[in-house]
Amino acid sequence: VQLQASGGGLVQAGGSLRLSCAASGRTFSTHALGWFRQAPGKEREFVAAITWSTGSTYHADSVEGRFAISRDNANNTVYLQLNRLEPEDTAVYYCAANRYSVPYYYTDRGRYAYWGQGTQVTVSS
Repeated sequence: VQLQASGGGLVQAGGSLRLSCAASGRTFSTHALGWFRQAPGKEREFVAAITWSTGSTYHADSVEGRFAISRDNANNTVYLQLNRLEPEDTAVYYCAANRYSVPYYYTDRGRYAYWGQGTQVTVSS
């Protein structure tokens, strides 16, 4: 499975961005796709996840109500809409694919087998 993330950039606080993650290869072997982020000096943290089959979504408390994950099964693409961005959202955002169908695993970066290259999001104050 190959993942290609895009859509990052520089935006002012309060602005919006939409990230995309295009999946290719043996995508049928995966059950969910997630977004994680990593700020300088911090651990990589879960942001959101969505299942391919049912479209069930999961969001971290820190982004609930501001970010929204969605999918386009026809194009094997998952999106992350980032609204009301804050300087604390500045990070490299990674998409990753999970082979488990256990929702409990979707927040655990160790359960993701495939990772994209990351896209930088910078929010200025």
